[in-house]
Amino acid sequence: MAIQTIQWIHSGVKIIDQRELPRKLQYIICRDLKTLWWAIRTLAVRGAPALGIAAGFGVLLGIKDFKGKDSQKFLAHLKKVCAYIGSSRPTAVNLFHVLERMQNAAETHAGQSVAGLKTVLKKEALAVFEEDRAVCRRMGDLGAGLIRSGQQIMTVCNAGALATADYGTALGVMYSAKRQGKKFKVMACETRPLLQGARLTAWELTKEKIPTTLICDNMAATVMKQGKIQGIFTGADRIAANGDTANKIGTYNLAVLAKHHGIPFYVVAPSSTFDLKIQTGRQIPIEERKKEEVTTMAGIPIAPDGVTVYNPAFDVTDHSLITAIITERGIIRPPLGRNIKKAFKFV
Repeated sequence: MAIQTIQWIHSGVKIIDQRELPRKLQYIICRDLKTLWWAIRTLAVRGAPALGIAAGFGVLLGIKDFKGKDSQKFLAHLKKVCAYIGSSRPTAVNLFHVLERMQNAAETHAGQSVAGLKTVLKKEALAVFEEDRAVCRRMGDLGAGLIRSGQQIMTVCNAGALATADYGTALGVMYSAKRQGKKFKVMACETRPLLQGARLTAWELTKEKIPTTLICDNMAATVMKQGKIQGIFTGADRIAANGDTANKIGTYNLAVLAKHHGIPFYVVAPSSTFDLKIQTGRQIPIEERKKEEVTTMAGIPIAPDGVTVYNPAFDVTDHSLITAIITERGIIRPPLGRNIKKAFKFV
């Protein structure tokens, strides 16, 4: 993808406003932390790796106007900034990993001046951005070997360039496969309630001239039964030590259906999406969002006033349903718990 989702420019963060796609390509310039926090909260910027990058850049926004020369007061301020950013969304662990990384970078250089610490943090945030670009390409190239010409594959939500600094995760595999000359098709699930599959993934894939068919979420079982799907690729927002994986709501449905129909189910995620501090998916916090996301569409009411709504943004796919997890460290296959431990042995 030639388009860049998130950038650091002139003491600000430039992001694509994903709420406006595909109607128009519009950018937001966040020059203060509150604006960026709101952009994260309202899904103007989204996707686990992109949220990690946004967290790093958010730290830069939060510290840039700090006055004074007391390094200890600066570190205390940094801690508050990180806590504030962390309150924006709870499930994507990349965001918290980057916040921890930023604080560790500052504490490692605690003896420096405030100006020196600001320089250290800017270098660290930009490093997070550049590393994500390299990781996307590596995962894409590794995963492309799982796609063969003539296949039709399925994806859910958006795990592409709009969710990262570069290629994406699940869609990155598709971009690499296309670059290798493979001819294949993609079936994208619309992904209710916010339609990231219809609005974002379909936009990305058609822009890249990859043949794409959009389906309603409740059509997935039928197309699998009809033999139209040969593989499923999804992203992830948090992966537990045993391989249980949180991703956009509806992913678990696909994994269960894939198991029943004998279709490989692949998760594509960088190391930063793994949370090895938690053992199973039961420990992953699941964000619940406002009812209006379900009761309205494009601002138009589609449900009766006063109806009770349950709106979890994510679900958890059991590790037993996952064929493999594609990371920049390699392709991790079952038994996932044991092989995840091997992959992270030298962390």
